[in-house]
Amino acid sequence: MSDNKEKQRIPKDLSTVIADAIRADIVSGRLAAEQRLPSEAELAETHGVSRATVREALKRLAAQSLIRTRRGATGGAFVHRQSFEEAYADMASKATLLIGLNEIDLATACEARFALERGCMRLAAKHRESEHLEIMRREITRQKDPELSDEAFCASDVAFHRALVDAAGNPVLSWQLAAAVEGIEPLMNMITYRQRDRDAVISLHEAIVDALEARVGSKLEILIDYLRDQTLRTAHAARDSRDAARRDIPARTL
Repeated sequence: MSDNKEKQRIPKDLSTVIADAIRADIVSGRLAAEQRLPSEAELAETHGVSRATVREALKRLAAQSLIRTRRGATGGAFVHRQSFEEAYADMASKATLLIGLNEIDLATACEARFALERGCMRLAAKHRESEHLEIMRREITRQKDPELSDEAFCASDVAFHRALVDAAGNPVLSWQLAAAVEGIEPLMNMITYRQRDRDAVISLHEAIVDALEARVGSKLEILIDYLRDQTLRTAHAARDSRDAARRDIPARTL
């Protein structure tokens, strides 16, 4: 029985080795974007394994979005040219997971999020386009709707700041900021939404759009600092309210 289990593990281990080797070739540039990989038969011969083992290795690479497959006479496995936009969700989900699993306190998360966003403000003022202003003003209009749910308001807040950092015109920054805006900000919204003054948030958003339209990066930095302080005050109020409610529970049950 143990021999059978060992035999079952070997192909899996070899597929990992092969996948790692191909991944290294992609990362180093030896395999370029859109380049066709050798066939399964060629890879099997090169690595001295079965085609089934190669197929498992290719599945691993596809799951990591490193390759894509195409059927037909001109088909095969190709190096996938992943865009920064495609990587946004992965960056955001990893940030959410890391913060949640490691129990990062709100002040630390808030400090990181606003420090990263603040770093984009002068570039955003310089490179913003009319479409960024249009998106942000559209979100402000949504936020002014008194019937808008808390969940929808939070989503609109994220979309507003997504447009603000995208205005910097730098895809690498936009990708990195996905962790802050789409990963950290929703967690902060979940904590603060009950205590948040929507009118105050909207007024600040309007000031940010006006400064962005006027291309005044220094003012944008000041507004981001103010938003940071406002968020922390709201978070502390939410925490105090939650703690007070917990202290009242025993008294109510007596």
